[in-house]
Amino acid sequence: MSKTVASGEAKVAGERSLLLGIGISAVGIGMYVPFSLVFFHHVTGLSLTVVGLVMTVTGLAGLGFMPLAGTAVDRFGAKRVNLVLYGIRALGFALYPFASSLPAFAAVALVTALADRSFSVVQQSLIGEVARGAARDRLQASTRALQNAGMGAGALLVTGVLALWGTGGFTYTAWGNSLAFALAGLLVARVRAVRVVPTAGTAGAAGVAGAPVAGSAGYRTVLRDRPFLGLTAANFLTALGYSALSVLFPLYLSTWLRAPDSLTGAAFTVNTVLCAGIGVLVAGQVRRSGARRTRSAALGAVLFAAAFVGQIALGTLRPGRTATLIALLAIVVVYTLGELAHSPSGGALSVSAAPEAVRGRYLATYQLSYSLAGALAPSLFTALLAVDGRLPWAVLAVAALGAALALLRLERHLPAEAVHAEPPVVRGAAARPVPVTAAA
Repeated sequence: MSKTVASGEAKVAGERSLLLGIGISAVGIGMYVPFSLVFFHHVTGLSLTVVGLVMTVTGLAGLGFMPLAGTAVDRFGAKRVNLVLYGIRALGFALYPFASSLPAFAAVALVTALADRSFSVVQQSLIGEVARGAARDRLQASTRALQNAGMGAGALLVTGVLALWGTGGFTYTAWGNSLAFALAGLLVARVRAVRVVPTAGTAGAAGVAGAPVAGSAGYRTVLRDRPFLGLTAANFLTALGYSALSVLFPLYLSTWLRAPDSLTGAAFTVNTVLCAGIGVLVAGQVRRSGARRTRSAALGAVLFAAAFVGQIALGTLRPGRTATLIALLAIVVVYTLGELAHSPSGGALSVSAAPEAVRGRYLATYQLSYSLAGALAPSLFTALLAVDGRLPWAVLAVAALGAALALLRLERHLPAEAVHAEPPVVRGAAARPVPVTAAA
């Protein structure tokens, strides 16, 4: 599958195709996510109320489908399932302009939502199939950078389309999105995924027997793995912070700081540019430092907490407009650095902590922490904001610090090959690597 390079990382066969496919699909996502309600309203001609209701129901159904996607990954392999999901998304967006009735829109939206919600599980599993060791961290960082760059490019592209053709341009963006998913699928088809088949009696990453585990027994295995469940719970606390920029930040600006809404766009721009521009560099520096994945992920959570405390201070002092602008942008920079430190390490940690035979089920469980946090965030933030504008930031700061502490406490309970991007080295004359169980 790969050859070892000087840095100790594995060069993945078909890596360029994988990353290019991720970037192209991100362009497609960026063409509709910033305008999702308006996008589907204009594409289908249905009312905003109907569109919103259908999106909510199908989104919840998508969450329920994630465990089945994890099972499919374990049975058929992440690459095959990845290609199927790309195909479903391509077909769905090609059909949206023709789904002008409620039943048709609901049917297309449901099938597409099932693929969309499950895609992160499958993509993480695919990284686990094609990469080992520090290469997983590198691919995690590259993936996030390309997703941010692609979504930014997609948003700019659809803005230009709308400027030329008005709201009728949404139909063209739907077909453009379909084409993006189709091209991404063709590129990912070139990736060589090699699955390591565990032998009988070989322990998995979490100390689970390496033999394949079928059906519901696979999820019983996950539920018995207390360290991995702890890792998932810690990620839920951090994932609430990931929702802050898109959900809480705009509300906080308008209702508490009384700042212009344009600052929201500026904050998103800073975040996107930094993620796309220096994400790989930051992750590379973390890898070269030899930091354990648990500790670099904990550092990201601490930086999140620092940014949230900064929002509390800003909301208390309420300086003039210029000082507020400078402070907000500085806070967003700290927040983004936290994201860049946490995301690659946290993603690689979850992939490497999952036994090969049931990785899909493990990652479906882990990804639910993001989905549940995203579903809970709007109601939680608005309820806290109604009491005091600083209260949601205080809750997020405590949650982030709790996640950091949990990651540090879990470090000794997680598999060594999950905690370390490279095998730990014994200090001594020979300085030989300590053998670890090949988990993936």
